Amino acid sequence: MERSEIISENIGRYTYVHDAENGFSQAVDVHHIHVRRRIARKFLLCFVSGIFLVYICSLLMVKESLGTGSLWIISLGVILIRSSYRFSVDKESVIIMPSLGVQLETHYMSGKIKHRFVPSGKILKPILNECVTPVTCYWSLALLIHGEPELLLVFQKLRPPVKMLIPVWKALCAATSGGSTILETEDGHWPSS
Repeated sequence: MERSEIISENIGRYTYVHDAENGFSQAVDVHHIHVRRRIARKFLLCFVSGIFLVYICSLLMVKESLGTGSLWIISLGVILIRSSYRFSVDKESVIIMPSLGVQLETHYMSGKIKHRFVPSGKILKPILNECVTPVTCYWSLALLIHGEPELLLVFQKLRPPVKMLIPVWKALCAATSGGSTILETEDGHWPSS
């Protein structure tokens, strides 16, 4: 008797997916934020990789052996291409299990997945922050953890708009404190992105 409800929304370069799976004993609430890749970036990466391979082939055809200068250029090119895939985030997920805790996941394009689990007893409160820097202003979602001096950012690599953070924040408030806290601005409305 499982029921699954999937809600999806696109805003800018992000896609928000809410997947609520209700089982027999407890509810698991899953929130994903995907990064939609632009075709131009993929094309540029393939184009640079192709030029790099042509350069290596031309070096091998002109010279029968590679010098130390050529080896440095080849190793630098390989490092740059691998790092563009290794550190690019594909999606970040928040898995809320009210009786157990919250699992935060970061999925990279290389296939690597970084997991962080926070027990529900250690979470004091989820916080929706407005971060102001000299260059930009953005919203972030963080967890106030018992016994830790710093906040734990929920979406560490991505900066999704506030419209995507509010449902995750509400779900975290409901799971950790039993009810949602009202967040309003001075005029009594929800913050806008």
